[in-house]
Amino acid sequence: MGNKLKQILEVFPDIPFMIADGYDEAVIGVFREKLVYCTNTVVEKLMETMNEEDAWEYFIYNIEDSYVGEHTPIFIEIF
Repeated sequence: MGNKLKQILEVFPDIPFMIADGYDEAVIGVFREKLVYCTNTVVEKLMETMNEEDAWEYFIYNIEDSYVGEHTPIFIEIF
């Protein structure tokens, strides 16, 4: 588990966060009971097994556009 995610879960033990499996290191914070992930870090992780174009396509269609309830994570790009 990533350090930031571990800290968040310790500070907010009663919030049922939805966690994007395999992307703990991409967690950068919390917004209104939702975990916030760095899009670039998620895509970099995907690029360990696919090229950049495929990684972005996979991210957009399978991660970013997924809705898993009111605690669906938020993904942002940091410039």
